[in-house]
Amino acid sequence: MDGCAALGCTNRSEKGIRMFGFPKEADRRIEWLTRVGRSNLSIKGKLCAEHFERGQFKKSIRGHVGLRADAVPTLFLHCREPRRTDPAVRSPTEIPLQGDPLTTDHTYCTTVNFGDELLQDMSIPLPNISSQQRSPQHINLEPAEENIPVPKKANDEPHQSPRQLQAEHGYLQQELENQDENQMLKEELEKSRFSYATVKCNARLLLFFTGLTSVIYQWLLTKIYNSVERISQKLGQEDHLLVVLMKLRLGLSNTDLAYRFNESTATISDICRSWIPTMAIILRPLIKWPSREAIRRNMPDIFDPNFTKCRCIMDFAEISIARPSNLTARAQTWSTYKHNNTMKYLVAFTPAGAISFLSPGWGGQVSERQITYDSGFLGRLEPRDQIIAERGFQIRSELAAQGATFRIPHFARRKKQLSAHELETSRQLSRVTIHVERVLGRWKDFKILQSVIPLSQVDMLDDVVVLCSALTNLCKSVVPKRKQ
Repeated sequence: MDGCAALGCTNRSEKGIRMFGFPKEADRRIEWLTRVGRSNLSIKGKLCAEHFERGQFKKSIRGHVGLRADAVPTLFLHCREPRRTDPAVRSPTEIPLQGDPLTTDHTYCTTVNFGDELLQDMSIPLPNISSQQRSPQHINLEPAEENIPVPKKANDEPHQSPRQLQAEHGYLQQELENQDENQMLKEELEKSRFSYATVKCNARLLLFFTGLTSVIYQWLLTKIYNSVERISQKLGQEDHLLVVLMKLRLGLSNTDLAYRFNESTATISDICRSWIPTMAIILRPLIKWPSREAIRRNMPDIFDPNFTKCRCIMDFAEISIARPSNLTARAQTWSTYKHNNTMKYLVAFTPAGAISFLSPGWGGQVSERQITYDSGFLGRLEPRDQIIAERGFQIRSELAAQGATFRIPHFARRKKQLSAHELETSRQLSRVTIHVERVLGRWKDFKILQSVIPLSQVDMLDDVVVLCSALTNLCKSVVPKRKQ
């Protein structure tokens, strides 16, 4: 196998590196030897392809790669520089050979060391020099008169042409511009990606998507942080909470949320099923039945002086669900009032506008009297409590058994018109219940309560209603406060 003739180069053909022989033309051979750092014209070595620039290769029609006719080696960065000794400090054992290297019989070399090992390694035939002439006092240290070609260093000439350097400069400049552009695109993409980070800076957007202010949002996140599970690694805890609140506030489908947050529909479903029940348990204490003293202390002025004993204002809310395929379930959930399949809830509000009682869900076919009995609402009442309702529920006798009074607007029924007292009482009740309607409207601002709940999500409806009621209590009340 052949090795590279360049000084310091250890490449060999068995390593799979292409080798090229020295040219036969004398001029080109001299130029090659000069660049390589050798001066022996009879050398039969070869140079590896790593010493030639790309532009010095050519490819034949058959795909054979060779050197161009004017190719010369120029790349010697990985080779050690040839040893050059200053004539002024040259040792006595190193003498320059006299005469023209092209005409003399001996082999030309820049310096010759008479050490036996070096002579054997280089296999250089020496002229017939007597031992007397080899003594240091008879050695001629005069420099040769002819111009001896000196090997060039690797950095004597540029390895790339000006055109190549200009092209490389343009490429690097373009790459730098592309990096800046990529960074800008990444920042714009991060800003355009829907997440809590892009919403929290805009108070109006946050209120629209969640119904909460940023302060309440952070408080809520801190409250549930250690109790909920992170489902998606791509979304942070704050993004999980945003998914749930948008589900409740806007009534969005799982497919819509998956598109907004760049997640799968299954992941959004897992987040809702994991977070909503847990949040409902944590926030359930916000729906609290207050004491009679606390209600009187926070009684709005509009309830004075006729309804100072009012304990709560009650109402029934019905939420539509998809039509069950089971005939029994379809009959149990059919609502004559809504003309649809619904789930019915008993909701009670304090005079100050907070939700104080919430019953479990019942099928729309169940009567309001049965829900009042079985929900535990009557057990919370005390004697002389006033219960106000907007429409005529048939529960007056049940409330009377607890010592409470039932106040509802008067209806003409079979009468032609109401009496003056009944008309005035109805007007007073209307002025009171209109504020409760506003609270109920805020509760139903969570659009999920106004949408048709799919059958696959009916099992979570109780938790959804509890969570919406608790979040409503976190918001500022719409009922005017009592003047101090």
